[in-house]
Amino acid sequence: MIKNYLKVAWRNLLKNKAHTFINVAGLSIGMAVAMLIGLWIWDELSYDKYHQNYNRIVQVMQHQTFNGDVGTQKSIPLPLGAALRQNYTGADKDFKYVVLSTWTEDHILAYNDKKITQLGNYMQPEAPDMLTLKMLKGKRSGLKDPSSILLSASVAKALFGDADPMFKVVKIDNKWIVKVTGVYADLPRNTSFNDMAYIASWDLYMTTNPYLKKAVTQWGNNSWQIFAQLNPKADINKVSAKIRDLKLKGLAGQNDLIGVSFKAAIFLKPMREWHLYSEYKNGVITGGEIQFVWMFGIIGIFVLLLACINFMNLSTARSEKRAKEVGIRKTLGSIRKQLITQFFTESLLVAGFAFLFSILIVLLLLPWFNQVADKRMTLLWGSPLFWLIGIGFSLLTGLISGSYPAFYLSSFEPVKILKGTFRAGRFAALPRKVLVVLQFTVSVTLIIGTIIVFRQVQFTKNRPVGYSRDRLLQVNLNTPDIHNHFSSVRYDLLNSGAITEIAESSSPTTDVRSDNSGFNWKGKDPKLQDDFGTIAVSPEFGKTIGWKITQGRDFSKDFLTDSSAMIVNEAAVKFMNLKNPVGETLRWRREFKIIGVIKDMIMTSPYDPIQPAVFFLTKEPVDIADIKINPKTSAKDALTKIEAVFRKYDPGSPLDYKFTDSEYAKKFADEERIGKLSAFFTLLAIFISCMGLFGMASFMAEQRIKEIGVRKVLGASVFSLWRLMSKDFVGLVCISLAISIPTAYYFMYNWLQKYHYRAQLSWWIFLATSIMVLLITILTVSYQSIRAATANPVKSLKTE
Repeated sequence: MIKNYLKVAWRNLLKNKAHTFINVAGLSIGMAVAMLIGLWIWDELSYDKYHQNYNRIVQVMQHQTFNGDVGTQKSIPLPLGAALRQNYTGADKDFKYVVLSTWTEDHILAYNDKKITQLGNYMQPEAPDMLTLKMLKGKRSGLKDPSSILLSASVAKALFGDADPMFKVVKIDNKWIVKVTGVYADLPRNTSFNDMAYIASWDLYMTTNPYLKKAVTQWGNNSWQIFAQLNPKADINKVSAKIRDLKLKGLAGQNDLIGVSFKAAIFLKPMREWHLYSEYKNGVITGGEIQFVWMFGIIGIFVLLLACINFMNLSTARSEKRAKEVGIRKTLGSIRKQLITQFFTESLLVAGFAFLFSILIVLLLLPWFNQVADKRMTLLWGSPLFWLIGIGFSLLTGLISGSYPAFYLSSFEPVKILKGTFRAGRFAALPRKVLVVLQFTVSVTLIIGTIIVFRQVQFTKNRPVGYSRDRLLQVNLNTPDIHNHFSSVRYDLLNSGAITEIAESSSPTTDVRSDNSGFNWKGKDPKLQDDFGTIAVSPEFGKTIGWKITQGRDFSKDFLTDSSAMIVNEAAVKFMNLKNPVGETLRWRREFKIIGVIKDMIMTSPYDPIQPAVFFLTKEPVDIADIKINPKTSAKDALTKIEAVFRKYDPGSPLDYKFTDSEYAKKFADEERIGKLSAFFTLLAIFISCMGLFGMASFMAEQRIKEIGVRKVLGASVFSLWRLMSKDFVGLVCISLAISIPTAYYFMYNWLQKYHYRAQLSWWIFLATSIMVLLITILTVSYQSIRAATANPVKSLKTE
């Protein structure tokens, strides 16, 4: 019997090829979208679960109150780590491990003549145990030796090839010699430590950096990270409350008042929240990646819903044509149970084919999707949950879409059907119309949302940055060699014609790596708390990056007094409330005179307000060389000459450069990624909706073929018939526009509020979307309408 059901179902599918194609294609695309989004959500929700102590690892963070606003940061002072290790760590205490760490930064690793630049951390010896690194060689305890380093498998391969890396000697930044005491498996992409290609000893870091001797007692110097692992019985909230005021107590009575103006509260952030809940406002979590998880989850459900609506719409529409088939089957002895099984078999067969095709679509799209989403996802072939959800959903879709014909048509009386007295009810088409409205409501909302996301990105991108990014390079200086020979390097590069200028700075133009408080000026309110970005530069910095002086002058080597001069940005002038800033004295550690004011430069997030910043000259080694490439020279030739000069004065370091415009573009990466994915899913949603509309138009044209024939015989024009066939669908889309436009406005208005600089919700977005959707609807329906209107009425009016 089952074989017979399948055979009949197969014949029916082949008989209505167009209807079958629309059903299978639409449903498989919907399933593929849901599958891709499901994989993305799975990857996001499993972030950091690679670490076995996932539920007990925390990061020590702080809330700092600044002029009434609470800011949250990961940067922590060194003495806090010592206090936690001494007083709160042990088998009978709150923490099992407390680990101080630097930030993940570029450093040069050298073995013989091979030199590579890699991202890594200096961490305390317990880090490998806390992070449960999978050791391929050596042990997790390898960092106990101060002159040791642990390498990831890929870095070990890059440095040593197939040779055994154990106990081989590596040089860090051409300064410190260490030996390899372990190799760990590369960390997966979806972990907070995925960029950590090596771990060097914290003791080495402390003993080889003289300035850290002061930092170990500076409670106001927030420059490091602290990670910890709680003991099994420790309660994170109770421990947070216990350590909350440690920094305040450390600052009390301390002579070094850096940061003392901030009211600090220490707290613990569990690893499960690091990735998904990273955004704070006034000390309260406001979101993070979790908002995108919800957004894409909802989009996935909606796109899948659109595909299911198509399937159900066309299944129910076609089922009315099979009323005679039901009547004949019942006359020949078929019982209702058999008819129900037959209809369900057909629906399940279509759903099964759609599921198989959806897997094929996912396999084809996954490489592109990974690239856009910045992931490394694969199909979960070995996951029972994947197959359970996929097969379960296919069964559910088949059962729901087949329920109408199965239960409704199987209940008809065969006498009425075969006499021709059966008619569908007045409201038989109402559910289908409601579903079409729902389809286009979802699609239009997605279109408007996608346009606004792209517009917000472009709006922020077009903000004046305050300097010239064109042909500007930033080179990491991992050793002091270039600084020590800076005059010679500059002379050689200018003579080579490769550049127009070169400068040094403590921060690149795309970041502010240091901020400080403790500034004083004439007329300052004693209650005002200050926090300025502080950037040390060489005199050529302004000319190199092309900043814009609005008052006063730039730094100059011709003025010896510039060693005690500062240039401030407009945000700093506004913050200090100085009407005539040039010539004013600014006190910070010593006295400086303001000699110039520059237009605000976007150095941090382009979505946030500009931070007050000061620029001053330094003779100390800094981290960045800023280079302006000569516009008369190609970038390729210029880089070759720059590399040659750098190698001459710093032979042990590779040229580690980045183009500033590329680094600036990275600030928009998340929003652009979300925009691209939203656009992709929106296009698929519109495509699915149009496929359904096409199928419905085809069905209606077929259903009204005799009516059209009669109208043509009576003189109706093709245009009037086209209008007759199209107006119902246009009306349904207009209803969906009336619902979707206010819905989209509400959600996107609230989404834009999180940005300080935001695009306006212009009326043309909604008008353009409405016109576009109406045109798409008309074009989709027109093919079937015109085809029916131009058909020969003689054929249409023939008796069946």
